[in-house]
Amino acid sequence: MVPLEYLLRFIQEDAPFGDLTSEAVIPEDMKAKAIIIAKASGIIAGVEEARALFEHFGVSVDVKKRDGEEVKKGDIILELEGNARAILLVERTALNVMGRMSGIATEVRRLVEKVKAVNPKVRVAGTRKTLLRQIDKRAILIGGGEPHRFSLSDAILIKDNHLALVPLEEAIKRAKEFSLYKVVEVEVESLEDALRAAKAGADVVMLDNMNPVEISRTLEALKREGLRDRVKIEVSGGITPENIEEYARLDIDVISLGHLTHSVKNFDVSLEIIGRA
Repeated sequence: MVPLEYLLRFIQEDAPFGDLTSEAVIPEDMKAKAIIIAKASGIIAGVEEARALFEHFGVSVDVKKRDGEEVKKGDIILELEGNARAILLVERTALNVMGRMSGIATEVRRLVEKVKAVNPKVRVAGTRKTLLRQIDKRAILIGGGEPHRFSLSDAILIKDNHLALVPLEEAIKRAKEFSLYKVVEVEVESLEDALRAAKAGADVVMLDNMNPVEISRTLEALKREGLRDRVKIEVSGGITPENIEEYARLDIDVISLGHLTHSVKNFDVSLEIIGRA
């Protein structure tokens, strides 16, 4: 679960000096019952985060649908009971978190199923193209995808701007000497550089912005040189839900795409007060 301390920052941002409307209109000791319902069909996510937020403010939560479950429009996800002001204070933050996470999880599940139908061994991964990192990475996991790097501290990924400063072979050598425990991945944009990276000892070669024909030629060259089995192959750049199956048919290991987080459609969830408790 995303840490509660991280989630509480959103409450603080939303109500830095309290919930003015609720404090003005709702009696302090009033109790209420409420439900959170799905307004669309898909994969629900963010349930545990919403539960933690409501419980932190003393609201009782009965979970009806768990993270990763498929829901239909109209399904009840959570039943709530507690202080009315507390429910209304948490409402928008909980819905925002659930809406974004469910949108990501739903899209990830859809693309994972498309890819697995073509090539069961290929995994679908996100990228770091997001500011809501903890929320988005957990949503990707719930949807059945790979989160990729969580932060710059997680893994070694040598990119074009690193190689603009340090030659490819030297960069890999330095990375290998730096840590025995971290996977070394190198981003390349040509067949020649893919061969160089594999020969220099990269653990993962990312073929960036290469079309399926270029990738196929690169894979064939790696096989001819006896290098394909030494490295994992990731493809990224220019991959969309419309063309992802073309890439999945290739002899690759991972497809990563920023679409999962930077172009996600929010999943519609709603909180409804159903009466006093």
